Amino acid sequence: MSLSFTVKREKLKTEETIELTGSKSESNRALVLAALSDGKVNIKNLSSAADTVTLDNIINQQIKNNNAVVNVGPAGTAMRFLTAYLSLRGKKVEITGTERMKQRPIGILVDALRSLGADISYKEVDGFPPVLVDGAFQQKSKHIAIRGDISSQFLTALLLIGSSLPEGLDLEIVDELTSRPYVEMTLSMLHQCGIQYSWNNEIISIAPQKFEETTLTIEPDWSAASYWYSVAALSDESIIHLPNLKKNSLQGDSAIADIMSLFGVNTFYNEDGITIEKVTSEIKPQLLDFKKCPDLAQTVVVVAAALGKEFSFTGLETLKIKETDRIFALQTELAKIGVTLIETQDGVYQLNCNDLHFPKQVNFATYEDHRMAMAFAPLAIVIDEVLVEEAMVVEKSYPHFWEDFKKIGFEIK
Repeated sequence: MSLSFTVKREKLKTEETIELTGSKSESNRALVLAALSDGKVNIKNLSSAADTVTLDNIINQQIKNNNAVVNVGPAGTAMRFLTAYLSLRGKKVEITGTERMKQRPIGILVDALRSLGADISYKEVDGFPPVLVDGAFQQKSKHIAIRGDISSQFLTALLLIGSSLPEGLDLEIVDELTSRPYVEMTLSMLHQCGIQYSWNNEIISIAPQKFEETTLTIEPDWSAASYWYSVAALSDESIIHLPNLKKNSLQGDSAIADIMSLFGVNTFYNEDGITIEKVTSEIKPQLLDFKKCPDLAQTVVVVAAALGKEFSFTGLETLKIKETDRIFALQTELAKIGVTLIETQDGVYQLNCNDLHFPKQVNFATYEDHRMAMAFAPLAIVIDEVLVEEAMVVEKSYPHFWEDFKKIGFEIK
């Protein structure tokens, strides 16, 4: 991960086709569903993202080999999903990860699983990984009340195992649900596997039931597509074809199409996927809410800053507990081009671009966060030379990002 890349703009192509890997979010859900289905659920176009490779290896190799310890590395989704999945598998397993993973809270999920009947304890610090899971599950209740403003991965981890619980699951979402598209993705994929559910008011109910024979075909990753919208927005002219993306996507990050229309980038849908094109430079700053698509925040904030457009943002609550404190990371790195990101009131952040400038060379830190690397890399369009530290962190979600970047005309050393 220590490798740094220097990115220079050469003669950027005005038109190119980029083949994106499968969605990491869909793939990781599909892996757990396939494992729970005892072979009835098959998967096509599985993501090549490191997080997915890690989860696939743990479920299909390490667990089958009765490993007493599994290490998810920096894969937060794997940590949450495996904690729920392994609580049902009748085996004793320790689930651990990187030092950063040990700082990411998991107590809300563990408390919920314990209330259902799981036997889970902490090895080091209460509320944080590593966790010790004893798969001797004895259901005590089927009703859980859980806050809606937490990570959607906690909710999904519970929903994925709902139909496999002896008494099923009634999941009550308390207060506003902040990442609704991710919950809807989970439920849609369950439905594709033959699992029926009801969602009445705040309660999602899943009865105990069997999976049906099905194949889950994973759509390309809209989160990965967001970086190409960034390239288009920062370019004078750009046409980029992204095959196999769908207008009616399960992925909440497909919202990038509407968001980037505010930056003069239009999306054209066709049978083969989408084409994005820079059509205008007229941009009117406004308030953008990332409550339903927090993984897009870094991309959009950086683009707005580089264009000198003082947008304001809300819905960034979960960014502080991601791979890094993403708000702090953005504030620190944007300062290198003279831009500040300030919390003006509870939960609302405002860009100030009064001192925006582009040095000839800028080193951007990534904080072991794949999205920091990919959000800042397109600034090579407006900065002569961009150094991206720990450049290979992109393997977490988009392993061939730098190869694709070169394909469109960037020089990478």
